[in-house]
Amino acid sequence: MSTTAPPEPRQVRRVALASGIGTMLEYYDFYLYGALSATIFGSLFFHSTDPAVGTLLALATFGVGFVARPLGGVIAGHFGDRVGRKSVLIATLGLMGAATVGIGLLPTYETIGMAAPILLVTLRLLQGLAHGGEWGGAAIMTVEHAPEGRRAFYGTWPQMGVYAGIVVSNLVLGAFLLLPEDQFRSWGWRVPFLLGFVLVVVGLYLRRSITESPEFTRAAAEAREPVKVPIVEALRTSGRGVFVTFGAKAAETGTFYLITVFALTLANRESGPGQSVALNGVLVASLAAICTVGLFGVLADRVGRRPVYVFGAAFMAVFAFPFFWLVGTGSSGALWVALVVGLAVGHASMYGAQTQYFSELFQARVRYSGASLGYQLGAALIGGFTPLIAAALMLRSGGEPWPVALYIIGLCLVTVLVITLWGRVRTRTTTPAPAAGAPTAL
Repeated sequence: MSTTAPPEPRQVRRVALASGIGTMLEYYDFYLYGALSATIFGSLFFHSTDPAVGTLLALATFGVGFVARPLGGVIAGHFGDRVGRKSVLIATLGLMGAATVGIGLLPTYETIGMAAPILLVTLRLLQGLAHGGEWGGAAIMTVEHAPEGRRAFYGTWPQMGVYAGIVVSNLVLGAFLLLPEDQFRSWGWRVPFLLGFVLVVVGLYLRRSITESPEFTRAAAEAREPVKVPIVEALRTSGRGVFVTFGAKAAETGTFYLITVFALTLANRESGPGQSVALNGVLVASLAAICTVGLFGVLADRVGRRPVYVFGAAFMAVFAFPFFWLVGTGSSGALWVALVVGLAVGHASMYGAQTQYFSELFQARVRYSGASLGYQLGAALIGGFTPLIAAALMLRSGGEPWPVALYIIGLCLVTVLVITLWGRVRTRTTTPAPAAGAPTAL
């Protein structure tokens, strides 16, 4: 087996930073688009005499992005495993940036009629395709550059970008919401999308200057020819890895959308503290999670990825009922405690172990395709539908949140069982063996 010298620390940090900025742009747009879909996009882009119908149509375009994500993961994974990680990551970031800026420039229904919603759906579809390919490439590129013994920690940098994207979008959108309503509806909502161009420029500059993944380069050199259809090969040789990735994603993505999306609905009820208080709570929780996810990454390097991931899922199962009790008190302080503990402890512990754990489930030659497929299927089928399922469960229970708590517990138990029974890592990376004393627990 051939070996290569480990990447320079400066190059490792540059790769990690480039990956973090890419995921920051993803979730900057995700939170921005979600907030505006629920408020003004219905009246701006959809012609309807009933404002509620317009809002529902706008939220449907939000869901289009989720539908496109698995396809984006398969397409990006195909070229990432055949051509290389670097070029695909440049392409996904460029596509995401172009679509985000395009939304900021898009004429409304009043200006171009039915072309407005059609173009909005098209741009959202492009964002979903880019989103589907971005995480897998960013996460894998970072892990494959990182030195043994610190791979989980460096793998948290793309995850930090997710929380940072929520923070930045909240701050930017909050600043423009201070405008008079007519100015915000006229032009103010566009500026946050156009500001995403800054993140694109910085991210593209960093990604163009990084080196190709050493593991991909080594695997390509050792193979006689690239895998013809990486996703088929991943399913054939690492089908268990795709299954484990999907199952492990259940608890993480379900709790993430419960905390960042559905909790806002609960807080906005008549007895709740209000949506603005909840948004500020998500902001504070995201800031805390930026710090704690790195700490959980360090812990995962020391004690193993599986124990840390299982802890996070088990913690959220135990915390499900207390979470709703705290949110249901109507107290701003209790709501903030629920959001911070849920995001910065339960979710961040799973996130801290996730990148390295998912990468280790696949051989380098099909890693991009396999990890992206399992991850994005989980995000689309579980994460994307969690707010809708939670709302339906509360409707049937007369407004009581206990069925939602049971639903979250169910997702967490699925994750714990899948990782415990089938999640042991058998596929090792092709990097040189770690130095004596380096942590190797999985």
